[in-house]
Amino acid sequence: MTKKQKAIIERLNEEYGAFTEPTLDYGEPHELLIATMLSAQCTDERVNMVTKDLFKKYRSVADFADADLRELEKDIHSVGFYHAKATHIIEACRKLHEVYEDRVPSDIDDLTGLSGVGRKTANVVRTHIFHIPSVVVDTHVKRISRKLGLTKEEDPVKIEFDLMKKLPEEQWSAINLQLITLGRSICTARNPKCEQCFLKDLCPSSGSRIIKRRKD
Repeated sequence: MTKKQKAIIERLNEEYGAFTEPTLDYGEPHELLIATMLSAQCTDERVNMVTKDLFKKYRSVADFADADLRELEKDIHSVGFYHAKATHIIEACRKLHEVYEDRVPSDIDDLTGLSGVGRKTANVVRTHIFHIPSVVVDTHVKRISRKLGLTKEEDPVKIEFDLMKKLPEEQWSAINLQLITLGRSICTARNPKCEQCFLKDLCPSSGSRIIKRRKD
């Protein structure tokens, strides 16, 4: 890790702390798994609105495994891509019920072997349920880690391993929510607030944007 990259990490820790709690509401391990599956291309706020009633209706892995597809689609309709998500949830929970005795596994290969579960979802579960340090590469982490010069990779899996190689293990879980928070509040995709950013003097992307805005 370069001096500049180290300084970026230090400021992220100063600004946001090393918090690791997700913004998705859940009680049981399988609920975090399902909530994360629902969060694909959907806000956590919307997912939390849906799961508030969903987790009361389906209280166990077996309940989701036995769910009627059409009914579950209606229950999660507002999160988008409801047909694919409902199908994956039912299939994943059937495997959890039949193979893992209703327990969510911690192994990355076991998790990604579940229907609809990629490395991002698997690493969310590993981080928050099993407290296994993991780098979760969502759209914010991918975009901002590249903008800050923390990685030059473009593929999410390559970004994950590159950040794990460069960052100390105790930073892996923290970097996820730090960059997500930064991406939602300041470094937004469409209209980044570079002049307000506490990393503007360290970010390779900020200077040209600030100059351009002043000219406009």
